[in-house]
Amino acid sequence: MIRKFTFALALVSGGAVVQGCAAEEAAVTHEPSAAVAAAVERIVPGEGTYQVRPAPIPGFQEVAYGAQILYISDDGRLALQGDIYDLEAERSLTDERRGELRLALLAGLDQDELIVFAPEGESKHVLHVFTDVDCTYCRRMHADIADYNRLGIEVRYLAFPRAGVDSPLYDKMVSVWCAEDRRAAMTQAKAGNTVPAANCDHPVREQIDLAASFGVTGTPTLVFPDGSSLPGYVPPERLAAFLDTQFPGR
Repeated sequence: MIRKFTFALALVSGGAVVQGCAAEEAAVTHEPSAAVAAAVERIVPGEGTYQVRPAPIPGFQEVAYGAQILYISDDGRLALQGDIYDLEAERSLTDERRGELRLALLAGLDQDELIVFAPEGESKHVLHVFTDVDCTYCRRMHADIADYNRLGIEVRYLAFPRAGVDSPLYDKMVSVWCAEDRRAAMTQAKAGNTVPAANCDHPVREQIDLAASFGVTGTPTLVFPDGSSLPGYVPPERLAAFLDTQFPGR
C-alpha cells in the first residue's frame, strides 16, 4: 500500500481526521500531466486542492498541498520529499516556496477570526502566532504583549491547542474565541484564570487545520512577513531588532 506523505494532510487531530479544505473534492489549480495527476491521486485520493507547477530540478513537478510540498517525476513514478537548495545562492528554494504558500493562506483568512493585539499607532511589523493558552512560553510571550506593541509589533493570534480536539484545552480555547471580549479572554486565560464557558460559530478547528498545513507542531510558532516560521518565545527587544533588520517596513 502506498504510504501517505505528510504533505497529503491525511492528518489526525484528537482521533478525528482533520476537516476543512482537506474534506473538499480534489481540485487542481494548475493542470498537471496525466502521469503526475495519477500519481497525486494515488497519494492524495480526493483530498483537497493542490497546485502543480514545474519543479526547480529538471524532470520533476512541484506539487503543493496547503503549505506542504512534494516533488513528483514527470512520468509519475518517483516522489521526493525534502528541500531543494541553491548552493550558489545559499538558500532553500523549497522553503521560500513554502513561505509564499503560507502567505497566500494567511491572506485568505477572515481577519475578524484572529485575536489581534496591535500598537496604538501604526504597526511596523505584523506577526502571526499560533498559540496555546496553557503552554508556558505562550504565556510568557503574552505577558510581554504590551512591550511587543510598544516596539511596533502587531501580534495576530491563531488557535493551536496542542492537546487537539475533544480536549479540555480545545474547549477552553473555543471559549476564548467565543467570548464577548476575546482580547480580554485571551489575557485572562493566559494568566491562568478561568474563562467562562462559551460556544459559537468559531474558527478554532479551521485554524488547527491551517497549523497542520504549515507544519506547526508546537507553540508558540511565529510566522514572519515572508512566510517563514520559528517555534518558540523570542523576547520583545530581540524580536524587534530581528524584524527591523530582516523585514524593514513589513
